[in-house]
Amino acid sequence: MTAPAHPLTVAAVQAEPVPGDVAGNVALAARLVGQAGARVVVLPELFLPAYHPPTLAADPAGTDVAADEDGRVDDPRLDPLRRAARDGGTTVVVGAAVRHPDGRRTISSLVVDPAGTVRAAYDKQQLWSGERELFEPGRRGATLLIDDWRLGLGICYDGCFPEHGRAAADDGAHGYLCPSGYLAGSEHRRDIYYAARALDNTMYVVFANAVDGADPWRFNGGAAVYDPEGRPLVRGADTGTEVLVATLDPAALAATRAAHTMLADRLPDQGLPRTAIID
Repeated sequence: MTAPAHPLTVAAVQAEPVPGDVAGNVALAARLVGQAGARVVVLPELFLPAYHPPTLAADPAGTDVAADEDGRVDDPRLDPLRRAARDGGTTVVVGAAVRHPDGRRTISSLVVDPAGTVRAAYDKQQLWSGERELFEPGRRGATLLIDDWRLGLGICYDGCFPEHGRAAADDGAHGYLCPSGYLAGSEHRRDIYYAARALDNTMYVVFANAVDGADPWRFNGGAAVYDPEGRPLVRGADTGTEVLVATLDPAALAATRAAHTMLADRLPDQGLPRTAIID
């Protein structure tokens, strides 16, 4: 796999959106994007409506954004985020609830490009717990191409499945972007999953997370950018808003993949049927 030619500056955001206040949360997102000054900014899962199932269930019309047949989203509430992307030359990845033309409702990552175009780029494939009552799973993976970097897209629970990150790596990903919503009490798992996806696949991982809020929907921050050996380059605290900026280094990526050749060495399958050893 060819490494990119140039570094890429990214930001992982942890922040607290207000349930149901899409316009207010867009304004907050725009401010944080401006503060980051990065080429790519990743904000948490369902950031635009907030990850608050009672509100998402009660007001789908107010909390969702609509995508057209080509996946484009034209919602005037997103204008401040469009301006922030244009002003900074930034690509923004932000969580939303998306209504598709066929009636499907998905947990999605919107991508706002530096021209201000908004696309529903990826729909969460692995739904967690009660999400299945409100949303349908996505049907395919997606890789975001920025400059000469290939960045796989995942959302929260996707990253708990090694095969999801591996599918991104198999598609040539150099990094994996994971907007998330981890509840307080899950810090141990939060800090293992995304470091493991980085090490499993010798790729960078950008993990954004919601933070604070009121029980039982209180989130634990810990946003981070992991290097291709799973070490945090930057990491947020378990509470409070933070914008964590790091540079993805193509030389470090190439050196790690030269030293740790799991992607090249793995077997195409696990061989003949397993042997049962009875003691």
